[in-house]
Amino acid sequence: MRYFKDEEFIRGKSPMTKEEIRIISISKLNIEKNSSVLDVGAGTGAVSIQMSKICDEGKVTAIEKDRDAIDLINENIEKFNVSNITIINGEALEVEKNIDEKFDAIFIGGSGGDIEEIIASYGEKLKSGKNMVLNFITIDNVYRAMQTLKNLEYDTDLIQIAVSKGKGKSCMLVANNPIFIITAVKNSGELG
Repeated sequence: MRYFKDEEFIRGKSPMTKEEIRIISISKLNIEKNSSVLDVGAGTGAVSIQMSKICDEGKVTAIEKDRDAIDLINENIEKFNVSNITIINGEALEVEKNIDEKFDAIFIGGSGGDIEEIIASYGEKLKSGKNMVLNFITIDNVYRAMQTLKNLEYDTDLIQIAVSKGKGKSCMLVANNPIFIITAVKNSGELG
C-alpha cells in the first residue's frame, strides 16, 4: 500500500489535508484492514481515499457539507477506483443522529466552529480503546478540543507539525501552515 501525493488528487477549491499531515494523521488512527472509519469534514476526500486503501476489507464513511467538495470526492473515488466509501452530505451535527454504527477510528478534519459538540456526539460512536485524530490550524480550536477531550476523559497527545518544501533552483523553502494534530484514545472504562 502506498501513500498518494497531493498532486495525484483532483483538487478544485475544497480544502485538502496535505500529504505529510495526512500520512501522520492516518498513522495515528491505527487503522486495520477491516476497520470501519469515519471522516468528518472530508473536503476533497484525500484522507478518506487513503484510509479506504488501508482498510480495504472495511469501510469509510465520509461526511461533507459542501456540494462542490462532494463532487470532488466522487471524482477522486472514481480516479482511485475505490468502492468502500460512503458519502453523507450535510452538516456534521445534523447528520449525526442518522449514523447508528460504532467506528474503529474517527478523523476530524473540519468542524465548522462546533468542535466541542462534534467531539462529544461523535465520540459516542467511537469504540472503546480506539483513536480519534483531529487536525487544526488555530490555537483556539486546539484549546477547545483539548479541554473537551480531557473533560470526556480521553487520553490525549498533541503534536504540531510544520512542513516547508523546497522551491526553485535555489531550493528556497516555502512553508505551509503549521498543523496541530491531536490523538485522543477513548478511555476503555467508558461504555462503547
